[in-house]
Amino acid sequence: MTTQPDQTAGFEVTDLNVYYGRVHVLQDVSFRMGTEPLGMVGRNGMGKTTLVKAIAGFVPVRSGSIGFEGHELVGRQPYQINRAGIAHVPQGRRIFPSLTVHEHLTMVGAKKSARWNVPAIYDLFPRLAERRKNGGAELSGGEQQMLAIGRGMMAEPRLLILDEPSIGLSPLLVEEMFSLIGTLNKDGLPILLVEQN
Repeated sequence: MTTQPDQTAGFEVTDLNVYYGRVHVLQDVSFRMGTEPLGMVGRNGMGKTTLVKAIAGFVPVRSGSIGFEGHELVGRQPYQINRAGIAHVPQGRRIFPSLTVHEHLTMVGAKKSARWNVPAIYDLFPRLAERRKNGGAELSGGEQQMLAIGRGMMAEPRLLILDEPSIGLSPLLVEEMFSLIGTLNKDGLPILLVEQN
């Protein structure tokens, strides 16, 4: 049975059940959030990445509801969920090795008049501007994470989902990354953050 999303909630997951074959991975998961950031912390194998993949439309939902701004997302394709205002920055960053930083950003197709266009991303991440002609394989882990977040921001999200953004980063870069995440949230962007630590 699928419940209807609450029209007053910004983002709400209700009684979500996801299976891999016969394995019941997510069992009646429910939570809601508004503009405040929400962190989900847990060890490997607890279903955190499965949860964000289900929200983003990459794994099928057996039952339950995923509501965003009063609209049901269960059954929608990933591109439809992205267009609805949810940007998913995946674990592992998913950077194309042969594409340059600039090509990664321009392939999103954001309008020049959009708030988050290529110049705005370069302002947010000056290091990416310096490395704009470098291929994805030539970037450090921190630079790849900046690029993944920048690419997500260019979709003009009203909810940003970050799946383990600190993996493989030095403690200093982790601190800088979380400072940036805090700045984006203070600027009014709700953030769902999934982390091991």
